[in-house]
Amino acid sequence: MKQVNCATYEGLDAKVVQVESTLTKGLPSFSIVGMASTAITEAKERVKSALLSNDFSFPPKRITINLAPSDVQKNGSQFDLSIALMIALDFMQEDLSEWFVFGELGLDGAIKENIQLYPLLLSLANQKIISKAIVPHESLHKVCKIPNIEFYGVKTLQEAIDLLKNKDTSSPASQQSAVEYPFYEIDGEKYFYIKEYAEDFLDVKGQEVAKRAALIAAAGFHNIVYEGSPGCGKSMIAKRLRYILPPMSNDEVLDVAKLHALDFREPDFKPHRTFRSPHHSSTLASVFGGGSHRAQIGEVGLAHRGILFFDELPHFSRNVLEALREPMQDNKIRISRVNAKVEYPADFLFIGAMNPCPCGNLLDENKECRCSELEIKKYKNRLSDPFLDRVDLNVVMQNVNADDRASLSSKEMHKMVVEAHIFAKRRGQAAFNAKLSDAEIEKFCLMDEEANAVLAIAIGRFALSFRSIKKVQKVSRTIADLDASEIIMKKHILEALSYRRR
Repeated sequence: MKQVNCATYEGLDAKVVQVESTLTKGLPSFSIVGMASTAITEAKERVKSALLSNDFSFPPKRITINLAPSDVQKNGSQFDLSIALMIALDFMQEDLSEWFVFGELGLDGAIKENIQLYPLLLSLANQKIISKAIVPHESLHKVCKIPNIEFYGVKTLQEAIDLLKNKDTSSPASQQSAVEYPFYEIDGEKYFYIKEYAEDFLDVKGQEVAKRAALIAAAGFHNIVYEGSPGCGKSMIAKRLRYILPPMSNDEVLDVAKLHALDFREPDFKPHRTFRSPHHSSTLASVFGGGSHRAQIGEVGLAHRGILFFDELPHFSRNVLEALREPMQDNKIRISRVNAKVEYPADFLFIGAMNPCPCGNLLDENKECRCSELEIKKYKNRLSDPFLDRVDLNVVMQNVNADDRASLSSKEMHKMVVEAHIFAKRRGQAAFNAKLSDAEIEKFCLMDEEANAVLAIAIGRFALSFRSIKKVQKVSRTIADLDASEIIMKKHILEALSYRRR
């Protein structure tokens, strides 16, 4: 019996599959067993044609291909090449169990790329269970960015056969850096950034409080909700905030590239964090993912390492908003179905934008609000207190005036965020301020006596919950980082308290 390795999805992660083969005496037949999907069972015809097209005489034997473990559903066309090699190399005595083989076969034996190959390989690399892999040659420019794996690119089935026959003398493709952008290095970790501002904060006139809150949210990855009249700049600020987010490590860039592939997009390996903005009519499944047989990733998962923006926040269904509480707090989400139970990371910065009332004119000095008190109360009650308690910054937007002028540009704000990021990393902090655990808050959120006194007064006056107290400490830590202050002072606490919900 011969064996090589391939992989399939189990939920959102890769599961190793051993491709085993036996060629025995008996009536000629070709069968694939092991809970194979239709795409894999159809591989028999592609494999036959590819082998015959390369002058291979199909053996008059009983051919059985087993995909182990047999209790896992296998999907995808990436099994074609491994199945063909098991038949073609039946005569070889060498152990091939350390090799992973991926590739879809054309009828002429050409090896084709599969868009799902990159996230599969990245998941295997993260699990540290792969060291050598044969992949389609046209995929090399992407997969070679994944570290600690030797990749061998092949264009045809014959090249793959020759490679394994001469595996001791074959050389892997050269490793490539995932990111070729400016970076700085702290404690051996590189952080990449890019100075591209497709949408600039210079376009936002006035709104100084809102822009300051955006700067704090970006520097510490704090959840933020903007409330204001229609057209005052809520969405403008949200769309520009993605360009001033902190730099990304190599692992973060690879994670975002994996999400691009899962979203059927070509990974670009840019140190730009993702921006997802689902419509308020989106269903629970489209936002959080799901599926009766195979779990599919949703908008919350695709926003990992980036921004999740809900415009017209109160118009989202109550089920969606209440379900969002868990990932906002725990930075992960769990999907439970009869056939699948999946947990995946959802570490995102949440931005919400809402009007002050159904007609939007409640805060406008020049327009009359047409809403009754009951309508306004009903509109506000769409957002529950437990949901709003998970928001770090609440900002009421100012009226738009003809005298409003531009102030800070995105380039200037991004520089301030980068400096705050470096300041936090140099004190040994791994997580963003908004994601600090209780133990890390005690370690990093050090306050002077005046700051402690102000916080104690605020706890009594505003009846702050334990979660609210921690959020005030974390926001004030970010404000202190922007001031390059190791100790949180009174002014930092006061500014943090100014953003709490009233």
